[in-house]
Amino acid sequence: MNKTPLAQQAKTQLIDRILGRKASASQQPVAGARLAPRSSVDPALTRFDRHPGYEKMLVPKAVADRLGLDNPFFRIHEGMAGATSHIGGREFINFSSYNYLGLSGHPEVNQAAKDAIDHYGTSASASRLVAGERPIQRELEQALAAVYGVEDSIVFVSGHATNVSTIGYLFGPKDLVLHDSLIHNSVLQGIELSGAARRPFAHNDLTALDQILAESRGRFERVLIVVEGHYSMDGDIPDLPALIDIKRRHQAFLMVDEAHSLGVLGEGGKGLHEHYGVDGREVDIWMGTLSKTLAGCGGYIAGERALVEHLKYAAPGFVYSVGIAPALAAASLAALRVMQKEPERVQKLQHNTRFFLQQARAAGLDIGMSQGHSIIPLMTGSSIKAAKLSSQLFEHGINVQPILHPAVEEKAARLRFFLSSEHSQAQIEFSIQTIQELTS
Repeated sequence: MNKTPLAQQAKTQLIDRILGRKASASQQPVAGARLAPRSSVDPALTRFDRHPGYEKMLVPKAVADRLGLDNPFFRIHEGMAGATSHIGGREFINFSSYNYLGLSGHPEVNQAAKDAIDHYGTSASASRLVAGERPIQRELEQALAAVYGVEDSIVFVSGHATNVSTIGYLFGPKDLVLHDSLIHNSVLQGIELSGAARRPFAHNDLTALDQILAESRGRFERVLIVVEGHYSMDGDIPDLPALIDIKRRHQAFLMVDEAHSLGVLGEGGKGLHEHYGVDGREVDIWMGTLSKTLAGCGGYIAGERALVEHLKYAAPGFVYSVGIAPALAAASLAALRVMQKEPERVQKLQHNTRFFLQQARAAGLDIGMSQGHSIIPLMTGSSIKAAKLSSQLFEHGINVQPILHPAVEEKAARLRFFLSSEHSQAQIEFSIQTIQELTS
């Protein structure tokens, strides 16, 4: 009789399978032992290096290697990144930062973060629902609400998660979400999570949006329209007054993603509503991020008190996530205050972007649909051309990232220039001249 315990026999069989050995007769399981079913799974399905997404990602890398191009992604920046940045011990003119007003690294912002660390530590350590509030968190939320002239706001620890959790929680299978065709991935993920029906409309085509609503509004309970205040790929903006009219007539909610428009649009940088002179209460859901103009990390929703309180007690991305770190809240609050007391930063950013736009057009460059607010694409027509031009500019001391297929259609591959209030006219002129020389 085999006296080896069943657990030991199972362990021995596992080791044998790993080592490729065939189990001996003495190692066969005794009667009554459970056998795992023989697997017929394709071995590729058990390996990450055979995942289709990973294999697809390797294709452009192989092309770049064949062309002798360096990988432009994940470069190490050795200090603060603003109008300039240090990479590999060399200073570059930098057009790959969302530090629009130069507030990341500003002395007042840095000091606010340091003071918050001394007072609160480095982390909120748990969800605010269970661990309680810190005064600095609520100060930031109240200040953000004041920017839009609404009742309250709520801050999440991630900008992406802000959209996912808000849309995913507030809407459901009986609802409809309509969005601009160029909307951010976080909105698409939120819609998928919600289970709501999804209908895109052509970029900034509000006639098409109106038509979709006229044909389908009656088939759904809640309807949400989502647009961006400033489109990060193309640098153009939507017609907010027209959107408000459409949402009123069709009894829908309107949500505006201000990730790239706070600090950029409007005389004082308050965003799309200030740009158009519209009361912030006309929009149901304002969303934005803290990681760009506001020099921190996270996202926010601003609107009526019922919306904010509902999210604070029930939105999974808030309830089940740690609260924003006090140091980050303090940094963003300080950045907001500097923006408000120094509106000349906003005006300098707007001047710089208009100047870049004018110079680019004069040089015969294709800058797509950009309207000259802070984002200007340089259309190249192919991913290889975009990657090659980015690499050549890097050699000339200019850091600008390529946007390649599949992030955009192949024919829409481009370089994306993010302007800041800190760029000088000389830096802009040199960059345009260099591009013209490299592409002529």
